[in-house]
Order: sequence, then C-alpha cells, then structure tokens
Amino acid sequence: MMNGSTGRRPTGHGRTRAAGAALCLLAGALTSAASGGSPAAALTPPVSLTADDLTTWQTNGIVWSMAASDAGVVYTGGTFSTVRPPGAGAGTSEQPAVNFAAFDAATGAPTGCSLSFTLSSGTATVRALALSPDQKTLYVGGQFGAVSGVGVSNVAAIDTATCTPRQDFKLSVSATVRALAVTADTVYLGGDFNSVAGQTRKKFAAVTTGAALKPWKADTDEVGRALELTPDGKHVLLGGDFFTVNGTTSHALAVVDATTGAVTKSYPAGFIPNTSTVQDLATDATGFYTANEGTGGGVFDGRIALNLSNFEQRWRDTCLGATQAVLVHNGVLYSGSHAHDCSSMGEFPDQPRRHLLAQSVGDPKLLPWFPDTNDGIGEPVGPRVMAQADKGGHHYLWVGGEFTTVNGARQQGLTRFADGPDTGAPWVPNVSLSTVAPGKVEVNWQASFDADDGELTYRIYKDGASTPVHTTTGYSLFWDRPQLRWTDTAVAPGETHSYRISASDGTNTSAKSPALSATVASAAEKYPARVMADGASLYWRYDEGSSTFAADTGGGRDNGFLRNSPAYRQTPAAIAGPSTAIGFNGTNQYAYSNKLHPQPTRFSVETWIRTTTTKGGKIIGFGNVTMQNSTKYDKHVYMRDDGRLVFGVHSGGTRTITTPAAYNNGAWHHVVATQGTGGMALYVDGQLRASSALYTANEAYSGYWRVGGDNLNNWPSRPTSNFFAGQIDETAVYPTALSSSQVSAHYALRTGG
Repeated sequence: MMNGSTGRRPTGHGRTRAAGAALCLLAGALTSAASGGSPAAALTPPVSLTADDLTTWQTNGIVWSMAASDAGVVYTGGTFSTVRPPGAGAGTSEQPAVNFAAFDAATGAPTGCSLSFTLSSGTATVRALALSPDQKTLYVGGQFGAVSGVGVSNVAAIDTATCTPRQDFKLSVSATVRALAVTADTVYLGGDFNSVAGQTRKKFAAVTTGAALKPWKADTDEVGRALELTPDGKHVLLGGDFFTVNGTTSHALAVVDATTGAVTKSYPAGFIPNTSTVQDLATDATGFYTANEGTGGGVFDGRIALNLSNFEQRWRDTCLGATQAVLVHNGVLYSGSHAHDCSSMGEFPDQPRRHLLAQSVGDPKLLPWFPDTNDGIGEPVGPRVMAQADKGGHHYLWVGGEFTTVNGARQQGLTRFADGPDTGAPWVPNVSLSTVAPGKVEVNWQASFDADDGELTYRIYKDGASTPVHTTTGYSLFWDRPQLRWTDTAVAPGETHSYRISASDGTNTSAKSPALSATVASAAEKYPARVMADGASLYWRYDEGSSTFAADTGGGRDNGFLRNSPAYRQTPAAIAGPSTAIGFNGTNQYAYSNKLHPQPTRFSVETWIRTTTTKGGKIIGFGNVTMQNSTKYDKHVYMRDDGRLVFGVHSGGTRTITTPAAYNNGAWHHVVATQGTGGMALYVDGQLRASSALYTANEAYSGYWRVGGDNLNNWPSRPTSNFFAGQIDETAVYPTALSSSQVSAHYALRTGG
C-alpha cells in the first residue's frame, strides 16, 4: 500500500465517550431542524476518534511512510535524521534516527528498534513500509543503498524480532520504491524503477519473500505510487501517475490480476483527469478508496470510493486540496490533505486549509472530525501518511507528514489520535438578545463548534440561576454555524432579564457565555416590525456587543459571520430605539451570511450607511466566496471614490445604474436596491435616484450575502478600495423587489439618530 500503511483494516468499538453515539446522531438529525440547525446526515457512523492529539515524539523532517504491527509498534520512515520528545523545539534533546524510527503506539515514545537508511551520494529517503502477514518481516522501500551499514538497493527486509536487515533478501531495484504490498509469499513493489533483479519491470513488480523475481507483470508508462491487495487476494489495485498498464489505457488507477498482472479493470480517460494522480489507496471489506492530487487546471484533488464487487465508483468528492493519504477505520474514511474548498460538494467554501477530514465509507458528506495541522516544510502539503494501531484496548490513528504544528501547537512530523479520552470542550456560544416584539425576549445564538462532535446540547440560564431555563440541541460544523433561537415569554414589559448559554458535547461543557441583559418592550419597534412585515429573509441589526455573530432578527435565521473584528455598538444608530450600528475599517472587515443561497432572480437589498470616505468600497453584495474575495460577484451596491452610489448586476456584461449625487457627507443615508420584472431601481433616503427597465436578469450562481466588502474587479468606476470604510446599520435582504411606497415607508419610520 502506498506510503506503507499495513493493509490491515481492523475493526473497533468506537471511542469510549461515544457509547450510543449513533442513536444520538440520528436523534440529533430529527431535532436540530426544530431548533434552527442544519440536520445531521442520518444513519452515518459516529467518528470513533477524538480530535485531541496525544503527546508524541517528533522528527526533524518529513515522515513519508508508516506501518503498524499487531503488537502496537508503529514503524515510520521518511526524510529525517533525528527524533525528539514532545514539546521539544527543533535542535533540542534530539536522538539519531536516520530516515527510520519505531514507536510505541500507546505512548508515542521510541522503541528499541533503531536502523539507519543511507545513500553514498544524494539524499536517502524511506518511502514505503509494509509488514508481512505473520508480522515477522518489515519490508522497506525508498531511495537508499544501505541499512545500518548493510548494502541494499532501494528495498530491504527487516527481521522485526531482532530489528536487523535480513541477509537472505537481496534485490536490485533500479530507482525509488514508493509503494509496497505483501502477502505470505509475494512482495509487490511500485515506484520509479524500470528494472528489478536485472529484468525489465516498469514501475511495478512482484518478487517472492525470498527476493526472487516473479513473472507477474503490470508495466506502466509513469510512476507507480500506490499498491493495495483486495481482501480476497485475487487482485492488486494500482495507483500513480500512469496512463497505460500493460499497453491498456488506464489513467492513475487500475485493477490487475494478482497472479499474472493482467488488467482486470481499466479506467478511461477522464475518470480521473489527466492533471491528477492517485497518491494512496485503502480497502475495507466491500470497497476501496483513492487519494488524489492534481496540478494545473481541471484538477481532481478529492477522494473516490469504489465497490470491490465490480470495481465501479460508489461516490466521489470534489474537494480541492491535494489528498495524500486515506485510511478506513470503523466505517469511516480518514484522509490527509490540505483541503481548502469543498463547495462543489456542498461543504465548506474557500476556508483556510483543513488537513484532516473524515467521511462515511458510504457517503462523501464530511463528518464532524476536524483536528488540524499546518502545511509545514518541504513541498508542502501537511499530512502524508496514516496508520492505525491497537494497544491496551484502545485504537490509535497515527499521522505523519511535513507539518510543524498540530491543533495550533508546535509538533513536527508525527501526531496521533485515539478513541479517548475526549478533552476538548465546544466553543463558548455567541449570544444576542432581541426585544423587537413586545412582551418577550428572543435569545439568539450562533451554534458553537466542537472539533469532533456535530450535535451539541445548549443550556440557557436566566438571571444568574444555576439551573437552565431551557435546553435544546443543534448541529453545526466549522463553516456552518446556524443561528438558534429560544423565545422567553415568561416576562413582563419593563422587566430586565439576563441570559447566559453553555454548549456541551455530552462529555465536555463550555464556559457560559457572558451575561447579556435586555429590557422587555411594551410596544413593538416600528422600523424592524415593518422590515419583517415586508418579508425580509435576512435582517441584521448589529446590536451584538462583541463576537463574530450578526444575529438575524427575522424568521430566516441567516446569521452573519463578522470578519476581522469590526467596531461594535457604534452610536448613534441609524434609527431610533435601543439599537447600535457597526463600523468597518475599509481594509479587511466585512460580514457574510451563514447560508449559501441560490441565485435570487428577484431581490431587494436595504441598509443604512454613514461615511466620509473618499476611497469608496462595496457596501452590500452577493458573492460565491466567504473567507476571501469572491470570484463571482454581482447584485451589489458600491460607493465610488466621489461618494456616488452604484447598483450593479452581471447579465451578459456589467449592468449598472448610478446616483447623480454623492452620499459620503457623514450623515446617515438609507439605501435600497431592487431588481425584478420591472428592472433595476436604486433608492436613497426614500427617493428613487436611478433606475433602468432594461436589466431584469443577473448572473446565475449560488452565493452568500456580504456586507462591508468584496471583489470589485472590472466594475465601472471601480473605487480605490474593495472595502467600505464607515458605519452600517439595519441590513435587510428580501426575496422580492420592494415597491417605491414600501421603500419610502421604511425611510419615514426613522425618527432621530
């Protein structure tokens, strides 16, 4: 198997804290929708490993390969020269370990097995490790010429009992060995080579356990990177860069006969794009799984699940981010990559890189397991290899690579995770209170995040009580933290009440959120009441004190994520009443909606602005990206450097209307832009300032509503800045085109401010 996973697919019992987790997950799927969350995928397996990394020794370079024994020893190979204790900085407390080290699976500490893999000239490296079924021999592949002084040629066999090279296994391989798979009588090799034992073998070969070349032949035209035997032993799965196998067209992936090498299943051009390769393979009882990496345009970087019954695709994901390693444990496919955009499969968009992911073997949907590394040194990608080991009744997932941090803390080359204990608490909830309606307090909060649990339990505490007044659940992921809401009706006008919320994963509970107080209203606030009555599907009032959370006052509960700490509680607000505005710096601060929206064919955007900027910037718009500037962007209102406002959509080109006057005079201004069957209209301070009946369509793509900044490349009169410097308040989005009378009525409700 590529990078030396053992090929064992052990079963397990799940992490100790997760007893009954499958039932909880299903129950959560049924209840979270009622509490405002996104339903969890029903009947998916619980992730049986925690996201809490365990203390583990480190390397001073890249770990490329691993193999785990039944005795709980994890063998590692790569390009490194020393190992050091957990927490030790580079260059301190180091012990020699030349491209190889062995560790206790349960403690993370080195064992007594020490070997040195060297090369007379150039850089030696160990790229593949695999254990024989009887565990007596560890086979090693890579680029090296000696093992602890014993001459070899890119492949070696190690007696595991004595940790010494086997003198009876001598084999000449012409170039780097990158993959190994072993049966009781055969060692399969893959790599860069074109000859083995003096005979032509292009990229793949098979030898006996006594190092005699076998007639098996599966010649490919490009590098072999991955090998895996099917569980029945009848077939060998091949992965790599190749385009042909034994003259048959099959790019990056093929299934061949284990005895002859004849092609059993080929994969036509396009099944895996020509710009992509297979870096690793894994199997379980019914399927096999690929790790794919691409370069250039049209790449495929994700994972494919295929059925062993017919070698056809079961599912694939299209995450971008160079997958390097895959491993199956307890019905979950774990992978190492630097995934940064999974929006094409409905998962996280354009986020900072995530290096460790989990999926059900039956479904590409990402499961709630998000430990993380950095990219690290070298090429770099981050994780490069995984191995699973059992010891002392616990299951351990070992991860190796070129990373230098794990879960934000310094840790190089190696890390590991287990089925317990779970020590990480969910994030403290972000809370907002609303008293827009009389006689009640709406408690809104942004669902928290826990690195290894999607379904969380929330407890609301009122007026300092130690017993919660309400308990509910919600499902969340790091990119999808929906707004939840509970309405307290056990209050009376004029009373002031405080609220705090905690989040629990069933084992760990967060601290309570800071206490927030609100005074119950005796009458409805007229402006927000009118906004909601006119059908706002998103309504951000910016009354939070300090958080990443812009609560949606309306029924859509489409809360906003506030990026880069905009200025909270700015006064005076745009409208009268117990409300505040938010301030953006014009450089990097903005907000985006939690929900991904289909193209709105009819819509209105409404907000209040106050600024004196002469650099312009985007005020509100629709874009396909959240954590960076969008690559598709329109349906927006922006300010030019001269203070004039532009409303633009893309429909066969940029289509804009512009106000004749400027609005950067430091006063509050009410801005509404609409598009519908009547075309485009732009209102300021209750009056129509620009319009066109010609443009009734806009660009078709799914996106997020963004406030305060986004891309403006190639738009007319593009301002100096993409980001708006000033205050914004009372932002609303509607699924209809507001009428002029509705717009003027909204503006008329402003009194003071």
